[in-house]
Amino acid sequence: MQLNKLLTGLVLASGLLFACHKPIEKKQPNILFFLVDDMGWADVGYNGSQFYETPHIDQLAGEGMVFSNAYATHPRCVPSRYSIITGKYPARAQMPGPGEGKLNVRPGDEGKLKTDEQTIASALKEAGYATFFAGKWHLATSGTMPQDVGFDVNIAGGHAGSPISYFYPYNEGPQKGKKAPIEGLEDGVEGQYLTDHLTDKTIDWLKQQHNEEPDQPFFAFVSHYAVHEPLHGKPEHVEKFRKKLSTMTYEGEAFVEEGAGTTKMHQDDPEYAALIYSMDESLGRILKTVEEIGEADNTVVIFFSDNGGLSNRGFNPRRVATSNYPLRAGKGHLYEGGVREPMIVKWPGTVAAGSVSKEVVTGTDFFPSILDMAGQQLKPRAHQDGVSFMAALRQQNAPTSERPIFWHSPVDRPHATGDSNCTAVRKGRYKLIEFYDTNTVELYDLSSDLGETKNLAAELPEVRDQLLKLIHDWRREVNAYVK
Repeated sequence: MQLNKLLTGLVLASGLLFACHKPIEKKQPNILFFLVDDMGWADVGYNGSQFYETPHIDQLAGEGMVFSNAYATHPRCVPSRYSIITGKYPARAQMPGPGEGKLNVRPGDEGKLKTDEQTIASALKEAGYATFFAGKWHLATSGTMPQDVGFDVNIAGGHAGSPISYFYPYNEGPQKGKKAPIEGLEDGVEGQYLTDHLTDKTIDWLKQQHNEEPDQPFFAFVSHYAVHEPLHGKPEHVEKFRKKLSTMTYEGEAFVEEGAGTTKMHQDDPEYAALIYSMDESLGRILKTVEEIGEADNTVVIFFSDNGGLSNRGFNPRRVATSNYPLRAGKGHLYEGGVREPMIVKWPGTVAAGSVSKEVVTGTDFFPSILDMAGQQLKPRAHQDGVSFMAALRQQNAPTSERPIFWHSPVDRPHATGDSNCTAVRKGRYKLIEFYDTNTVELYDLSSDLGETKNLAAELPEVRDQLLKLIHDWRREVNAYVK
């Protein structure tokens, strides 16, 4: 009898003890956003490149979900990055805008990030995340450096859009004084490679953060200057690809002349291949570190590029880096080569390995999607143009399949990349581009013509007029700058 009373008491006491302690909540997932500069959709192995080598990117594609209809919101760096950080179309900020090309105005400054804008970093910081930025920022006006808009740590993010040299010291060379310097990497040693330096800094922070606050989730935004020009590869990698190039043959002309300027048709530059190879090595090293600190199973990895590969030139006979074929044109253009991007999301336990989503997503969508990943919500006006792609990640029926997505490029660069002022929309299978200076319209069915070779504007007038109205209504809504 006494034994039964004792056992009953122990059961009651243990039940009270359990009731006094909340169940251990699973830590919010870490977010690693790996952004490449100027890398084209066709520059990765998993999309068919035969010359470039991207083993770690390809492995990530096999372990996560590939988005086959992923887009940047603009074919140039600053506006595209603005969308990722704010969840808004750059046209809302008149970016690029009226200051472009004028004397004494740094291109795009009048439309860069403002101090009163909500960013994905500030939202995650408020949610308890440790926030880290390394690499190219290129969004700052007064008071909007990474550390001003939600990042606890900023490594080398400032006004610079590209280095003078990829070898330390990065600010020395013929363009010294003409380019904004890269600051914050003064601890480099002679000849140190910029991509490696940023990777080392990222790895050091990941290890330190884990040691000091192992239970705090992190948001690490690794924004490489690679593979933007100058085309400076590590000598050993350049030699590797020179040897590989000697074994390859190409069909057709190396360059073609078309309305989009002069377009490079072959991937055959060993320096550019070496830039890509080092960037891929960086991804591999960082992912290995995440695994070593025991966070691989609770880390979302997002891989993306800010715009298409540099494949076109205008009347300036510049060196161009790559070919985006079978896509048309490249950086600076609203054809697919300028805005369609490689995109991968890996999320163990949530995203099926080796899966592919055909969902149409764009740069504004990262902000709300990352908030969804973190279990957070934000006031409605923040990330106002973004739509979460969480349903696509879970392979559910996604609600965004038929929504229109827009691009607006009002500051042409006929000398540099051969592009013209235009606005574009994609809705479902159709994409329309309006070259408003010349009152020209082009309509393509991307489901059967990814290379945008057959203009259907005359054949499908109802589709053409519907999409043209969408463009005109949208430009008014966002108060887009039209030069």
